[in-house]
Amino acid sequence: MIRILIADDHEIVRAGLRQFIAVETDMEVSGEADCGAKALELARSGDYDVVLLDIGMPDRSGIDTLKSLKHMRPDLPVLMLSGYAEEQYALNLLRAGAAGYLNKESAAAELVQAIRLVGTGRKYVSSTLAQLLAEDLGNTRSDRPPHEALSEREFQVFCKLASGQAVSRIAEELFLSVKTISTYRTRILEKMGMKTNADLTYYAVKNELLR
Repeated sequence: MIRILIADDHEIVRAGLRQFIAVETDMEVSGEADCGAKALELARSGDYDVVLLDIGMPDRSGIDTLKSLKHMRPDLPVLMLSGYAEEQYALNLLRAGAAGYLNKESAAAELVQAIRLVGTGRKYVSSTLAQLLAEDLGNTRSDRPPHEALSEREFQVFCKLASGQAVSRIAEELFLSVKTISTYRTRILEKMGMKTNADLTYYAVKNELLR
């Protein structure tokens, strides 16, 4: 039996996921969380085989929660759920340790297939994401979005800077020094060809990277 932890702040989404999973004889919903902190608490104390994690949470981003989950339980597969297209987040989240990425508009059959696959320790890659990975590996896309060039930590810091968080606050949340975060900020601006935090925010809004 595949024991699943659902982490999403919308009750209607959790109810829909429960409904899809309830008809499957080889899986069950063993826990639910409506915020990142609750998801971490349940993952720490419970016995789960797969986590379904929303990319946007009210208390902390799905990216932060993913990083914490992988640090706490490296072998626990985390399948990311999002309303955003693969082009916007998927590659960065896979680099951060996600076992797969599913759009919330995906069919129930695809969700079930993904859960079974990541539950065996494998990665779930949609046809769209497979193409993105192939292009990323071959570096064939001349129009590759700048944020895809960021490392997983750089992308995490980028999202926080773009949302308006101060360097000192980011340092506190990530348990890093202000100097380290400032170095990341400089590197992010250079890689993305930008000059200010306002540029990062504009880019993130334009590319729908902010929830």
